[in-house]
Amino acid sequence: MTDVVTTPQSEYIQHHLVHLNNLGHKQDIIANFDVVNYDSLFWSALMGFIVLYFLWRAARRATTDVPGRFQMSIEMLVGMVNDEAKNIVPNATSRQFAAPLALTVFLWITLMNALDLIPVDLMGWIFQMVGLGSAHDDPLYYHRILPTADLNIPMGMSLGVLLLMLYYGIKIKNPVGFVKELFTAPFHAHGVGAIILAPFNLLLNLIEYVAKTVSLGMRLFGNMYAGELLFMLIALLGGAWAGADPTSISLAFGHVLAGSAWAIFHILIVLLQAYIFMMLTLVYIGLAHEGH
Repeated sequence: MTDVVTTPQSEYIQHHLVHLNNLGHKQDIIANFDVVNYDSLFWSALMGFIVLYFLWRAARRATTDVPGRFQMSIEMLVGMVNDEAKNIVPNATSRQFAAPLALTVFLWITLMNALDLIPVDLMGWIFQMVGLGSAHDDPLYYHRILPTADLNIPMGMSLGVLLLMLYYGIKIKNPVGFVKELFTAPFHAHGVGAIILAPFNLLLNLIEYVAKTVSLGMRLFGNMYAGELLFMLIALLGGAWAGADPTSISLAFGHVLAGSAWAIFHILIVLLQAYIFMMLTLVYIGLAHEGH
């Protein structure tokens, strides 16, 4: 077997793809419940607290007088989410929970995604300035700031949506009706035909739940992971600057131009992925209320 040749560029990319976790190295399999990525937990929790703080502040400072820009912004977001929830979730009681959930999910994912706009090496530079993360044996040497580029975070959120689908399915249809639908839909039959089709119906329903959960998490993860990689590749252009020669100047100029263009375009991706996750959350909760 031939040895794998590593370059400074590949080492740079690999370094930025390793999490600060309890393993001390990169997670080697997709599903490993022994892994705790401290950086993803910290930044996702911090963004969640920021969202809750601003929503709490908006509720506390709400007034019936002429509202300020902050209150108007929150009211516009709340109105937008409420309108979407009314069109998707048929049950008024369920909407009282689904609409605030969707608003929180949208703002939370937006903030987490927006962390990708922070320069790739900024956190490493800050850690070095305070005497941390300057060598491979320092705990903060491996640190990723973007939680949604960690598969564990989007999949954890999609598993939460799955639990809500199951909860509302059981609540609306009652446990007996929910289990009955698993075996009798989507292929309806009577008598012996119902018995023959029951295993196929169950299999299709289980596949549907799994597909919804996996696609919901993977969509967010895939888009943000690809965006993160592109920012790293653009950063390599700046890292290639070595002096005042034409090649170095062109690489530095390309780094600034490509980085600025991608950052502007990435703002749309940040908002779009948060909106898609929010809408699919409402859609899946709404579908849980309906029968086949």
